[in-house]
Amino acid sequence: MFQKILLNVSYSITILKTILDSGSLLEMIINSPTRLILVDTRTFNEYAQGHLPGAVNLDLMQFHWLDTSKGGIFQFNKQMKLLLNYLGIDSSYTVIFYDDISGPTASRGVWLLNYFSLHNVFILDGGFKYWIKCNYPVETTTNRFKHNKCNFSINKSILADIQHVKNSINSDKDVVVIDSRSEVEYNGTVARAFHRGHIPNSKNIDWVNNLENEKFLDFDKLKRLYSFIPKETEIITYCHGGYRASNTYLVLKQLGYNNVKMYLGSWEEWGNNPKLPVESNGY
Repeated sequence: MFQKILLNVSYSITILKTILDSGSLLEMIINSPTRLILVDTRTFNEYAQGHLPGAVNLDLMQFHWLDTSKGGIFQFNKQMKLLLNYLGIDSSYTVIFYDDISGPTASRGVWLLNYFSLHNVFILDGGFKYWIKCNYPVETTTNRFKHNKCNFSINKSILADIQHVKNSINSDKDVVVIDSRSEVEYNGTVARAFHRGHIPNSKNIDWVNNLENEKFLDFDKLKRLYSFIPKETEIITYCHGGYRASNTYLVLKQLGYNNVKMYLGSWEEWGNNPKLPVESNGY
């Protein structure tokens, strides 16, 4: 029905399968709906106009987080655990997040569940727009959440806090920092924080380059896009608020990069701290 979530390949790289096509999801909805949680991450207004059958609505853009101090991460963990229990999520369910396209908000949902050590989770490739193009069923019913009470194990290895980023750019470690924002944000033409520009030595690969016609690029094209990074390298992704960076995180995990972290606070935290170093193109 769908590919295994984890594939062990010959060179000891674990590929985390994070992307699900519409046809496979339709089959899952028909054959095993009781162990499936569909999360529509768009606004409620968009959700109310039509959504996938059985989907609940959670506008994840309302849950951004910019404080990655120790106290900030403690509160983030606490609040996100409450959120996941509100959704009724535990390890026995398959969870699918979707957006209008293969977008950042749904990607943030997948990253979030990976952070809480849940791996039976996917993003719907092409999102709601492609689902409609396929003429698959939709509904307008507002579906209720399935509340739960579950303790989650935190996977610290996929979250970068501000101290980790500072240590990484000031060390001789082999670390690649990817800025998933637009070129104009990266070079400082557009300012959305106290500082213009980007984290020193970061590489700019706009998250939109991960897509073609609102779906993820095929595997070989994605592989070429990130081919300059050796598989064993630590990678830190960031954007403005940790959403576009989550999309890049998913792609890199799909490509078999093991050591990928998403900087949760991203530029909203870094760029608003006047004491932190930045680079720009003279703006």
